[in-house]
Amino acid sequence: MTDLSGKVFVVVGATGALGSRIAKLLAQQGASLTISGRSGEGLDALGIEGAHKVTADLREPDAARSVIAEAKDHHGRIDGVVIAAGVAAFGPVAEIDDDTVDDLVLVDFLAPLRLLRAALHVVEEGGVIVGISAVLAEQPVAGMATYSAVKAAVSTLFVAAAKEARRSKIRVVDVRPPHTETGLAGRAIAGSAPKMPEGLSPEVVADRVLAAIVGTDREVASTDFN
Repeated sequence: MTDLSGKVFVVVGATGALGSRIAKLLAQQGASLTISGRSGEGLDALGIEGAHKVTADLREPDAARSVIAEAKDHHGRIDGVVIAAGVAAFGPVAEIDDDTVDDLVLVDFLAPLRLLRAALHVVEEGGVIVGISAVLAEQPVAGMATYSAVKAAVSTLFVAAAKEARRSKIRVVDVRPPHTETGLAGRAIAGSAPKMPEGLSPEVVADRVLAAIVGTDREVASTDFN
């Protein structure tokens, strides 16, 4: 998929630091877009001309399926999906509460699973589905045990699904960026982030995601950002 002109992409989590940059890069490359996020005002503020907008709360059981279905109905086809939505939570596993665990699992694991399941039925042959997990899937961190576990689960989902999707000639790509300065830690749903060294810029990560989309990657490990 070296030429994105005329291709149709769905970017979920498009109002976030990574999702917004990825969406704008895809639009610059000539792709038609469906962009999705929880805030309609946030989607409008992106200023992506001609983008089809779908507001959705991925904690709702039918939200993922609806986003994909509305995109397909609007464009008539889908060539790629980027799953960039997520939440963060911090704290020792002995202290994290059930409501926080539920939200982590719903947004960071079940929503990508539901999006992947819906997308695999409609993405065109030769298309691509990109999931953004995290370096935590490779290197779990103390004080972030539950968050690390959820990221490891979704990473495993993408890697295994990639093998299943080969028969349909769809690439499923797991992207595991190192710590990135998205501001997500400051918007954690629980706890406070441990001290971490300065992370990558969202622009660097978005550029690498675009390279994976137009290239042949099936995984982008944290070391691939060096």
